[in-house]
Amino acid sequence: MNKLLTKSFIANFITSLNIFCGFISIIYASQENFKMAAIFIIIAAIFDTMDGLIARLLDTSSRFGVELDSLSDIVSFGLAPSFLVYKAYAFQYDYIGIIISSFLLIAGALRLARFNILIEDLKTKSDFTGLPIPLSALTISTLIYSYYQDSKIVEPYNNFIFPLIIILSILMVSKIKYRTLPKFSSKKFIKKLLIFLILIIILLSAIVTNGKYLFFVFLSVVLFGILNHIYLLLKKTQIN
Repeated sequence: MNKLLTKSFIANFITSLNIFCGFISIIYASQENFKMAAIFIIIAAIFDTMDGLIARLLDTSSRFGVELDSLSDIVSFGLAPSFLVYKAYAFQYDYIGIIISSFLLIAGALRLARFNILIEDLKTKSDFTGLPIPLSALTISTLIYSYYQDSKIVEPYNNFIFPLIIILSILMVSKIKYRTLPKFSSKKFIKKLLIFLILIIILLSAIVTNGKYLFFVFLSVVLFGILNHIYLLLKKTQIN
């Protein structure tokens, strides 16, 4: 029993670090240090990936862990990016800016609630229904990280903010399928570990190089889900 509790503590502690990073992001955004706010959303995403992987590796997946993970996600990938985008750009549009900024938080909460009631096997995740909330947060935060200069988001990227928020919000509550990331398991452990390390290296290298390409990486993943959905619909129509 003590051994199991110790294992559970490790995964839950990493999830707590996810929440902590979301909180730090909000503090930096309130101080108008938007690059650091975006960085801590990226770090939160790393912890978010790690906690699930470690929980499955240690065989400690539980309903408590699922609920804690969702609560941390709503802070780090719902509230933090909504507040970030409001402080960095949307504040100038008064109440309209408040409403549109909140879409990321509200849609993310709906997305997580649906995920929690649909999940069956805690140890195995099927493909995501709707855009995962971390991917939404990473897309908007990397845009701000890369293109916020001289106290504003540079043109033409400033024109993308509101349309991007609306699209990401719709995708989160949609039924479009997005594939899960590779999971740790006893099979092909080294291969999956290398993939995970590559993801971290990509994120860190993006920070070092000011991340100008990373926004387009995440945007491509978002758009691929849409294109794949259209392809599957067309394929289904041809079969029928």
